[in-house]
This record gives sequence, C-alpha cells and structure tokens, in this order.
Amino acid sequence: MTDTYDLLVIGAGMAGVAAATKTASKGWRVGIVDALPYGGTCALRGCDPKKILRRGAEVIDAARLMGGKGIDSNGLSINWEDLMKHKHGFTDPVPHNMEQDLRAHGVETLHGPTTFTGPTQVDIADKPYEASKILIATGAVPRPLDFPGHEHLIDSSDFLNLETLPRRIVFLGGGFISFEFAHIAARAGSTPIILDRGARPLKAFDADLVDLLVKRGSDAGVDVRRRTSITSITKSSSGYTIHTDTAGTPDSIQADLIVHGAGRVAELSRLDLDAGQVAHGSHGVEVAGHLQSTTNPAVYAAGDAADTAGPPLTPVAVIEAKVAASNMLKSATTVPDYAATPTAVFTVPELVRVGMLEQEAQSNGLNIDVRYTDTSGWYSNYRIGETAGATKILVDKDTDLIVGAHLFGHGYAELANTISVAMKHGLTTRQLKSTTAVYPSTGSDLGSIL
Repeated sequence: MTDTYDLLVIGAGMAGVAAATKTASKGWRVGIVDALPYGGTCALRGCDPKKILRRGAEVIDAARLMGGKGIDSNGLSINWEDLMKHKHGFTDPVPHNMEQDLRAHGVETLHGPTTFTGPTQVDIADKPYEASKILIATGAVPRPLDFPGHEHLIDSSDFLNLETLPRRIVFLGGGFISFEFAHIAARAGSTPIILDRGARPLKAFDADLVDLLVKRGSDAGVDVRRRTSITSITKSSSGYTIHTDTAGTPDSIQADLIVHGAGRVAELSRLDLDAGQVAHGSHGVEVAGHLQSTTNPAVYAAGDAADTAGPPLTPVAVIEAKVAASNMLKSATTVPDYAATPTAVFTVPELVRVGMLEQEAQSNGLNIDVRYTDTSGWYSNYRIGETAGATKILVDKDTDLIVGAHLFGHGYAELANTISVAMKHGLTTRQLKSTTAVYPSTGSDLGSIL
C-alpha cells in the first residue's frame, strides 16, 4: 500500500524543516525524508561547526594581537582534540533533537535514499510514497573533480571531523571554504596553502578588501597562490605530491592533507528527476521565480538544490522554503525578496558584503558616492591590538540610500546586520547617522564610516 502525503519534503536541512513545520501547522499531512542524519549541511557539516572551530582560532589570534600589550601569549595553543569534542557537543545531538521537534509539530520523519518514480510518486528505501506536493531541498555537494589523483582529496565534511590536524595542508579553490578553514588551520599550528586558479580569490567580494584580507592572512601564515591549478596528485610514504601549473610554469607542493574547496553543485544525482518530469540543470532544479518547477507543477525546490536568483546561503534557503510552503498552501506565486542579504567570509577577521559591488552599481547607471575608510587605526581596532580594517560604502547620491556595503574587520559581520536592515527598509545615511549608538562599541563606528 502506498502512503500519501499532502507534502513530502526531500532533504532535512534547515530549508526542508522550515517548509515541513509551516505546512504541518496548517493541518497538512507532511513527511520529510533524508538519507543522512537530520540537520543538513549548515548544522552538521558547515556553518555552525565551522564557526565553533573558528572560535579557537579567534582566541589564539586575539592573544597574539595583545602580545606585548599586557598578554603573554607564549605557549598558548589549540588542543585540536578538545576543540573537536566541543564541536561534537553541539553537532551530535542535532539529528535526534530535530526529529523530535518535527514529530512534535506533526511531521512524519522518514529515512533512506529517495528516487522519483512518477510526477507525484517516489520510492524511499524501496517503499512507494505519493504526495500532492513535493519540495526538493537536498542542498549541495562538492563539485566533482577529474584530474589524476583527485580521489586523495577530502571535502569540507571530512575536515570538520579530523581527529588530528596535520602540519602541511593545501586547500584547493579560492572561495569561502578554503579561506575559512585555512584561517582556522593557521592559528592551530598548520601551514596552510590556498591554490586559486583565478587572478583573485573571493570574486563575489570587493577586490580592495580581498587584498587586505589576503595580506592579513599572510601575516598569520596563510599562503595564497593565484593563477595556480592542480594537474595531478601522487601519494607517497611521506604524504602527497601536488603537481601544479602556475601561469604556465610547472611546480610541485608537498602536503599531508588536501582539502576540496573548489565549489559545490546541487545534490540531485540520486533523485532520478527525469522520472518525475522535473527539469534540472547544472545549477539545480529549474524553477519559476515563485519556486515551482517549470515542468512539474506538483514540485517545488528551495536552497542550493534550486536554480534561483538567491545566493547560496542558509538564511536564503530558509526564506525560499517558507515562501515555497506559503505558495503551496495558498496556491500563490509570491517571489522571495533577496534584497540586502548580507554574506560573510568568517576568516579572522571577517570579510562582509551587503548589496552591490562597485562595478555593479556603476553598470546599473547609479550615481554613486564611494566612501572608503581605513579603520585599521580606529579605537575599536586599537583596543584589541588589531591593525587591519577597512570599509567601502556605496551611496546613491540621488537618494542618499546605501546600495552596497563592504566591510573587512573585527566584528563587522554584526555591523553588517544593521546596514542590511537600513538597506531593506529604505533608511538614508542621514537617518542612520542621526541614531545614537552604544559607545564605545563597534556599532558606534557606523556613523563615522558613513
């Protein structure tokens, strides 16, 4: 006999859980399924555990910055095993707690690989199910690589579960994963190298601030090598030899560990979407703006599994899932609002972006005022011994509205949240500067940055 649901959610990450609980609260019979432990990438294999490990790096870095200023940092080090235990103290209870919460909200929890057998039919662990609506929220996986020796790489999930941290680590790719992990590894005593094929890493962020981050990382022991690609990897008794090509010049690097940080793709490989009449491409399930499949009206998709205009961020995935759920419940065509979504690279210190890059604002014909400020010598940085920091705020001269904000410095991810609120709700820079902030705090720098 086939079980039937009003909604079946494929993927028990933050997006899937948000949609499942929302629809169940309206009386729908909802099932959710995952082949992996419940929690998804962010809670188990990404954002949350990464930032717990980053805390160790922050403490080491903070002590070093205050060396000779009242703090003796000699001998201070990260105990990787204990730091990992601290991480597991958060991640290990997540699957059980999440399933319990889902059941408390009336959602039925299922386990196993899922494949479509028809437009509204799937098999889960070889058992048939049917649903009036299906939401695909399966997230993303590391992009496949095909150079000789690629099988020797570990991915981000493996890195976050390392029992010991080796000394020589090479990160492939110049994106979030490589930079964040390399900054952790450097403070934990490793000698990390980032290999980036392009002329500059972190292309989605302001180029001037990226340069400052690379310089700050270099001072902390992070070696970024540009225009460098891996041609092959060979294993030996002493580790790995990475054969590289840098602007046409061959070279080699010795490493104990090589980490895949060269991008991610939608995880759709096991779903047999063609059997479900669900169109899909290299960027995920093809959906209309309101997140409904372009070829199967019973199917919706959200997050990294969907080809949408939103950036690949957990909060965006959750917003999309809630919008998709609302559209299913109301037979509506609401489109998610991606305006002023902040994003950060949680290096030490962090790099943040909200809104347009400088060239994007110019290409859109905006009459912008570029307000660049070197904050390295400001009190908020002097207080902690930091010597790196800068901001670039793009203001529309015609409206006095912020159209882009780019920040590099300690605590600036929190500052970006205030800027995001201002941008989303149309506050001018004059209005922001008229607000009295807690002093002295990093937030009180905002008026001067503007």
